[in-house]
Amino acid sequence: MSQSPDVQVRRPGADLDEHLSLLRRRWLLLVGCVVFGGTAGLALMRLTPPAYTATTQVHVMPVGPQEPGNQVTARQRESLNLDTEAQVAQSAVVAARAARTLGIGVPEPVEVSVPPNSAVLWISVTAADPAVSAAQSHAYADAYLVHRRESALAALTEQQQAVLAKLKQVNAGIEAAIRELGRLPKGGPEHEIALQRRSLLNRQAASLTLKYDALRTVAVTPGAIISRAAPPAAPSSPSLPLHLGTGLMAGLLAGSAAAYARDRLDTRLRTAADVERLTGLPVLADLSGPREPGELHELACAVVAACPGKRLLVKALPADLCSSALAEPLTVSAPLSVLDGSDVRDLARADATLLLVGLGRVGAEQVAAAVRRLGRHEIPIIGVVAATDAVPSFVPLPEPRQHTPLGKLVATGEFGVSVSAETTPMQVLRQTRPGQPT
Repeated sequence: MSQSPDVQVRRPGADLDEHLSLLRRRWLLLVGCVVFGGTAGLALMRLTPPAYTATTQVHVMPVGPQEPGNQVTARQRESLNLDTEAQVAQSAVVAARAARTLGIGVPEPVEVSVPPNSAVLWISVTAADPAVSAAQSHAYADAYLVHRRESALAALTEQQQAVLAKLKQVNAGIEAAIRELGRLPKGGPEHEIALQRRSLLNRQAASLTLKYDALRTVAVTPGAIISRAAPPAAPSSPSLPLHLGTGLMAGLLAGSAAAYARDRLDTRLRTAADVERLTGLPVLADLSGPREPGELHELACAVVAACPGKRLLVKALPADLCSSALAEPLTVSAPLSVLDGSDVRDLARADATLLLVGLGRVGAEQVAAAVRRLGRHEIPIIGVVAATDAVPSFVPLPEPRQHTPLGKLVATGEFGVSVSAETTPMQVLRQTRPGQPT
């Protein structure tokens, strides 16, 4: 229920208690949305075709001399960068090689994960058929290892060719230095420089020869399959916890939003708590349910104590709220004159106002409009009396010359007492129920 902007009260949502109170008021809408969300999740799970996931585990090994740059971290303790290798395993080149191996056009998408602190790749494929998922997962693993081996051999061959080319260049320099030494006279400075150049080139040639021999003897081991994919016995999706939990959470969020929207848009006053929450006016009595003995007497005393003057204006919302009430006297002596607004002078003479609100028959806007009208005449409102079928109705009495009378308060309940002789009494009227003596 939304609050009227004309009443200065605390807006809902200021603390957790108000949120919970709002959800308690709209519990039926909230529960309905949660049940609908859970049912929709289960229906979606039944409509979703089953899918099977097969996983192949590949142990990745270093190939060739490792280049610097791969940092060893808490997650990656190997010199290999497994995150990069995972991206390579999901590349289009590996997928095309796997498709050629299987003899199909486009294989199912592959998902590659790396367990922390390991050199193992988990290559998973999800398909509608368990045998297809296992076959494609294994094909992806084989294609990745073949691609890794070929890439390593190609890189190794390029390194060998680069070293060999450099070695040939150094050998040519050595031959040139030897020829130069034969032309230079011994003991001269040019001869000494040529000797040093030849010695340097010999050391370079020896180093390149060792490096070339090392490259030729490198064993290329891209990795090995340590766990072959087997056709799964049970589908990996749809998942009952996932669909049901998602449906319930979506229903909870939708129900909360619907409850807030409903509460903001609905301004009907159904209970006395709604009256205080939406209008900010104090409720002096709630006569909508069974009443305790003496409650009407306490109401009359509260009205007399709260009225700042001698004339009390009683306004019913809606106007026909007291049309079917019957009277029964209640002994309460009070120096008040009750006005019902039928006289054109009532607004000018009234010192305070008491509102009679029919629960379920008016909204917060009507109460706010009545508050605005009374505020223009600067008439304070002492409170609200809330009721449903049996409502209090104040019937104005003529003002005596020496005493100011208080009119009749209409309400259910049987309170029959004598009238005070000194002052005009407040009378409480009740609605006669079927089967009761009049």
